[in-house]
Amino acid sequence: MNESSTAGMISPAAGRSGRVAAIYARVSSDRQRREQTIQSQTAALRELAGARGLLVVEDLVFEDEGFSGASLRRPALERLRDRAVEGRFEVVLCHAPDRLARRYAYQVLLLEELQRAGVEVIFAKEPERSGTPEDELMRQFQGMIAEYERAQIAERCRRGKLYRARTGAVSVLARAPYGFRYVKKSEHADAVYEIDESEAPVVREIFRRYIEDGESIGRIGRWLAEQGIATRTGKAGWNNATIWGMLRNPAYAGQAGYGKTHATGEPVRETRHARQRGERSARVSRERVEPEQWKRISVPALITAEQFELVQDRLQRNKRTSPRNTRRPSLLQGIMVCRECGYAYYRCSTRSKNGILREYYRCSGTDGHRRPEGRVCDNRPIRLAEVDELVWTRVMGLLDDPSLIEAEIERRLTTLRDAHPASQRRDALARDLTRAQNALRRLLDGYQEQLVTLDELRARTPDLRKREATLQAQLDALDTELHDAETYLKLTETLDGFRARLTTNAESLTTEQRQQIIRLVVREVLIGEHDVTIRHSIPVPTGDQPPGYLLRLGSREDPDPGVGSHPA
Repeated sequence: MNESSTAGMISPAAGRSGRVAAIYARVSSDRQRREQTIQSQTAALRELAGARGLLVVEDLVFEDEGFSGASLRRPALERLRDRAVEGRFEVVLCHAPDRLARRYAYQVLLLEELQRAGVEVIFAKEPERSGTPEDELMRQFQGMIAEYERAQIAERCRRGKLYRARTGAVSVLARAPYGFRYVKKSEHADAVYEIDESEAPVVREIFRRYIEDGESIGRIGRWLAEQGIATRTGKAGWNNATIWGMLRNPAYAGQAGYGKTHATGEPVRETRHARQRGERSARVSRERVEPEQWKRISVPALITAEQFELVQDRLQRNKRTSPRNTRRPSLLQGIMVCRECGYAYYRCSTRSKNGILREYYRCSGTDGHRRPEGRVCDNRPIRLAEVDELVWTRVMGLLDDPSLIEAEIERRLTTLRDAHPASQRRDALARDLTRAQNALRRLLDGYQEQLVTLDELRARTPDLRKREATLQAQLDALDTELHDAETYLKLTETLDGFRARLTTNAESLTTEQRQQIIRLVVREVLIGEHDVTIRHSIPVPTGDQPPGYLLRLGSREDPDPGVGSHPA
């Protein structure tokens, strides 16, 4: 993904018509990205802009590298759509419809959206069209054929890889795990895994310590860091999940697995940092497949099959008996942040001498084993039940006050009218439309006064009519955005009904249902040394209200209940 950052520069291909054009290019594979086919697309589109007399502004060149056309979650495409709404350009140049989107339904959606914004779409691989029903039918056929070709290519690749896996070809596997080296296919031999003699002893020692010495995964990670053994990527610290994945990998016993996961089609879950930055990922989530369905491929073994089975037995036993063995959700899971160090809080638990289970939220910055520099925060754990009840009570109080919600809606309406990019452009568009209409009127007057010939009238009228229609469409799109008051009023009525039902059923809601409500209102919960601050989307009158809530009454010398605790 790349977008030129030199704002305001005009391409040498700047033309004569004065219309501003944006360029969109896309390639979907890493191979195409390495071969720089996206640069060839952009260069061809610049030539097309010059031939048609269009102005190409450098900060309106949008390139998605390595993103599938089967999804609309593409960073450069998102920016293109935002700029179209802002009225930054009047034409979009694209290589072909399948570069814009592979699915016909997505093509229609994008073309209609751009048309509402008054933007014309020109494809380099198509002749200039007049918008007739025949042209639209041809575009529909091309969109459906592109969608069929994508499905056909994906199915052929899947079937081909499956056949190769059944024949035992190593080439279908992903990169070689730690302890192996991947040797590419040559003219005389297929691709193979070779044992890396510098890493193989580390793998064997990890399995030995886990089986014979009974060490935990965390203890093994600390031992690796103490020995100065770096990971495959060169990191000094070993993540517990990395070691856990190695212990579960059957490749070390001589039987690598193909097809251990498959795509669900759902987008990946955004992390807290990605949500805060407003980033979106085009990747899709994957889920694990049962080992019985894997395709086994023979590779060199680093440990015996008996050792691997012993490890799997212990992993399964730990899964059943570990204090962390819980799937119960917590109310503030994923939105609690430490004010002192910025790391997230996670749920943990510990048992008293009387066997009473106590649950806490604990700052991950206080865990020394998570990073090479050790513990980076001294913030203490807090009781889960107390902070959950505090935040839930506060959110219920906010939702129970309709004046706060109405004030926030009115504030957003005012912001929409005053600061929305559409309002900044509407006056200019209205002036341009008036000039275009006046020019058309003067042309007709000139013809009636015999100052303009019929041929000149026929030659100049289509461009003026098209210019007028484009400006009118842009104005209509902006008016639609700037007049959403009725939608907000309906939202207020909906919220009133929702608040009434919530007040009635609040006590009977499950933790999952409460969690959904919390995440709709609360952006994050900051945990300080002695207070908690709730950052939510509904503003409240400040007055003399403190910025946070008292969290602890004890002194800093109180014992840390999280020491020796178990993540829940």
